[in-house]
Parts: sequence; C-alpha cells; structure tokens
Amino acid sequence: MAAPSLEVPPAADRSPSPDLSPRRPGARLPILIAGGGIGGLTAALSLARAGHPVSVFEQAAGFGEIGAGIQLSPNCTRVLHDLGLESALRRIAFLPEGTEIRHWRNGRLITTNPLGQQALDQYGFPYYHVHRADLMGVLVAAARAHPDITLHSGARIGAIEQDESRVVIEAGGIRHEGGLLIGADGIHSVVRSHLFGAEAPRFTGNIAWRALVPAGRLPAGLIRPVATAWWGPGRHFVHYYVRAGELVNCVCVVEKPGWQNESWTERGDHAELTRDFAGWHPDLQTLIGAMDPQECFKWALFDRPPLPCWSVGRITLLGDACHPTLPFMAQGAAMAIEDAAVLTRCLAEGDALAPAGALAAALAAYESLRRPRTSRIQAGSRRNAMIFHLSGIKAWVRNWRAARMRGSMLDWVYRYDPLRAAARARTDERTPSP
Repeated sequence: MAAPSLEVPPAADRSPSPDLSPRRPGARLPILIAGGGIGGLTAALSLARAGHPVSVFEQAAGFGEIGAGIQLSPNCTRVLHDLGLESALRRIAFLPEGTEIRHWRNGRLITTNPLGQQALDQYGFPYYHVHRADLMGVLVAAARAHPDITLHSGARIGAIEQDESRVVIEAGGIRHEGGLLIGADGIHSVVRSHLFGAEAPRFTGNIAWRALVPAGRLPAGLIRPVATAWWGPGRHFVHYYVRAGELVNCVCVVEKPGWQNESWTERGDHAELTRDFAGWHPDLQTLIGAMDPQECFKWALFDRPPLPCWSVGRITLLGDACHPTLPFMAQGAAMAIEDAAVLTRCLAEGDALAPAGALAAALAAYESLRRPRTSRIQAGSRRNAMIFHLSGIKAWVRNWRAARMRGSMLDWVYRYDPLRAAARARTDERTPSP
C-alpha cells in the first residue's frame, strides 16, 4: 500500500474560502517561494494578504504531505487563525486535554500539563493535533482561492540569479522573475545550497519510527485524549490523536547506530520496531500490534547547527531550510509558521526601518528577530534528545524535577506572538534608553 498522500479537490468542490484580502495598502513586491510545504504556503497566504503577488514552486508533482501527525501550539495557531483558517482547522483537528509523561515499563505518571480550555484561557489560542495532509489541504485550498497566489507543481528550482533590482529562477524549465526569493524548501534546500554551499549534517545516533493507527482498531479507553510521551532508557514513544480522533499518530525514537537514511518515506520493518520496544508497557504492545506492518516508516535524525546568516541580497530562507529542528519539542512546523508571519510584517515595516534599502533592512530585521528564538528551539530540542533517554539515577532525578516544573517549561514558547514581534522591535528601537 502506498504512503498516504493528499490531493486537494478542484475549486468547485471546496467550501467557502476564508477572507484573505489585503489589510493595508503598500508597494506590491513580486515574491517567489521555493517549496510548497507548511512554511511556504503559510508565507504565501500571509504575504498575499499583505498585498504582494506570490508564486510558489513545489518540486513534487502535487501539493500534499505524506501521512503523519503534527502538533500546533498557541504560538503558531494564532497565525493560522489570523489568516482566517480557524473554522477549517477545527473541522480537521483534535484538541488535546493536555500532555502527560509516563514511565516506559510500569506506566507511572511522571508529570502532566493541562491544555484544552486552560491553554485557550492562558494563551488566547488553542493547541491542535492534526494530520499533516489535513493541514496541507486547508493551506492549499486557501492558497488556490487567493487571486494573488499562483501555485506551480512539478517545478524543481534549477538556476538562481540575482542583481540589485531582481531575482530570477529557473523552475520546471521556465524562467520566473521576482523582487524576492524565499527558500522554504526544507532540510535539503536548493536555495540554501545556492547561497551557502553544501552542508555536512551530523547523525545524532537516533532513528525515528512513525505510524498511524485507526482508533477503531484499539480497545476503548486505551489512548487517552492527551499527548503521551513514554520515557525510557535510550528511547521514547509518543502518541496522540489526529483527524478529529479518527487516527492515533505514533512517533518512536530509538538510539541506534548504523542506519542513516534521512527520508520520511522509507518503510521500516514492523518486526524491528516491535523488538525495539520489547518489554515496554502492555498498552504500547497493544498499540504496536495494531499498526499496519506495511505502513511503518523509519528515518534517521540528523542535526544541523544554526546558520549565522539567512539572507543574501534578494534571497532569504524560512523554516527547515535555515533552522531544521529535531522533533523533541514539537516546534518544527510552528517555527516555520512564525517565520512567515514575522517576515511579512518586517517587509511591511521596511520603509519605516530604513528609508533607503528597505528590502535589505527588512530582511536584516527578520533575521535579527528570528535567529535567537529558532536557535534556542534548536538547542532545546537537541538537549531533550538526551534528557528523554536517560537511565538509572539520572532518569530518577529527571523525573523528580519534571514533576515539580509542570506547566512552566514551555510557557516562553507558547506565549510568543509573531504577529506583533516586528512592530514591538520597531517600538523598542525608537524608545530612548533611560
């Protein structure tokens, strides 16, 4: 059976589109975006709403995502709601009541953190669990409905050229010209390689498994309406509902050398996954046993240091192209969505930031606002890769501390408002020091 993918229905089959019309007048900057994933499409919607004509180039034959779950925390759902996508998201999402961490063998609850209504009350926006393909369906439908967005599939970026007045790309054998190129083309970014050359990522020694299990295959009550992480020596297991509770998404990470294929579409051996978690809690044995052996996927986790620079001339980067993040804080997609909002607002504030060289100033402001935060997320994710897998007395100390820090560890992540970051920075620049 092929990996799940998404084909977005034609315009006649779509529900009414959200209001994505521009909110403020200004100079129209033709923008090219390499990559039609979550970050690229969010950027397209945000920039088009600000009045810019946008062309998105996706190398795959269609706009879609392979099947996997994703967590959307309040720091990024505020952006998606601002784009008018709240009702569409609520139709596809599962709203978890909280998060919990359990002991790998006996199932003892180590710590818990409420989400649900408490997250809404505390941060103003919800925490969603969604299927990536469902989220892509929402974004693609909105992009296709916008008159200032053009989507190109089967359009791999080839040559890239720029001068002081324009940037030109070759995509799918056709030349396209714009005022700005955004590389949102993921961990193997062609745009990043063009700017800064090839990179040498470091294998973390971890491999990850992913699988989706229909909830109907599982005993009633086996999976609680929360995101659950099971911590164990040298590995951990995470599961949560997606698609409004129809599916359970599973992500399992194991320290294992010798296998270094960084591909989301590589099938793994279900028997190997079963062996990797032998002796773990009976609930996990039930969950693993309910997986379709033909739909277990395996990929190696590589780490990349923060880039010191994201922009050159009329070209910049966004999302995994400039700050790929290990999946141990559930913030990879959120960072790309935040990038899109901040970049849009920096472009809008560009004339205020610098009367001359507005684009250069806007891109510099974008980097200065985003690099410290994304670098901190990268570092935190890297640190969690070690913390989750502790054993012995170190694991006991970790568990003791986690039980006493509940609710506070990610507050700084969820409270961040990318919609106001650029304006806040401009105000700080203009406020005299005491």
